[in-house]
Amino acid sequence: MSNTTTRVLVAFIAIPGILILAVLGGYYWYALVLVLGLIGSHEFIALARRKGAYPQAWILYPGIVLFITVFIFPRLYQDLLPVIGKAGIPLPSQFQLFTVLSIVFMVAIFSGELFRKGGSILANTGATMTGLWYIGLFLGTCVGIRELYAVPDFPVGQHFSTMDLNPEQMSRLWLWGGYTLSAVLATIWICDTAAFFGGKAMGKRKLYPSVSPKKTWAGAVWGFASAVAAMILFKYAALDYLDVVHAGVIGLVIGTVGQIGDLVESKFKRDADIKDSSSLIPGHGGILDRFDSLLFISPVVYLYLDYVVFAR
Repeated sequence: MSNTTTRVLVAFIAIPGILILAVLGGYYWYALVLVLGLIGSHEFIALARRKGAYPQAWILYPGIVLFITVFIFPRLYQDLLPVIGKAGIPLPSQFQLFTVLSIVFMVAIFSGELFRKGGSILANTGATMTGLWYIGLFLGTCVGIRELYAVPDFPVGQHFSTMDLNPEQMSRLWLWGGYTLSAVLATIWICDTAAFFGGKAMGKRKLYPSVSPKKTWAGAVWGFASAVAAMILFKYAALDYLDVVHAGVIGLVIGTVGQIGDLVESKFKRDADIKDSSSLIPGHGGILDRFDSLLFISPVVYLYLDYVVFAR
């Protein structure tokens, strides 16, 4: 079986499951992102060690779990309210949580290096911090995007005639979140596919040969155009709340930032002198190989939705 056939078969099996969890949202999507984050951190540690850097795994794993959890914390707080409400514990903002976690983990990372002998303290601390934010924070925003469509965070008044939503309206709002996240994921895959086949058919001029020899300018243009077009089509198909301009901007982000994320991951692998971050996914490599674009796209889309589309 050829590598291309394997890639297609694996994608055919995996994509529906990922999209179903994206639509379900809540703890289902959170659990998937946690698993991806933990596996991705394992791959990142292996990459770093090949270059003589030794991230502190005992900090990186729980740190990634906590950073991702920040984005679902308001939901978790509400579910635990009967318990923590009696203790009088207030709901901290996500910014407060990130600030506290960042300080605690930075102190722990530096302190931990005092008791280690392997590698350089600069390389070790740099690798640990990079893994923590690159995977924990960036991937955590995938959960953040989905949770933006919970009533406390969504600008209900902009899209509904009443602030007191009935169950049908609540369900509609929650589905918007699932469809939006699914549209972003699907657009990423469409962009990657268009870039691959467009580059094979028309690509002559290399995009960045020293980092990714197979990528071409033609492929990049095909990927960019397909991402913008796909996101606009998804707007008319299922995202009636989203303005066409916003849909186009999100497509633009996917078509540009996603390809930057792909190149960054390629740079990591080239520096470590390996082809794939792991062989976990047949025909696709590892988690960092398959979700490299998403790691860069997700935080930008999250910020755009939160501070532009949902600006009150």
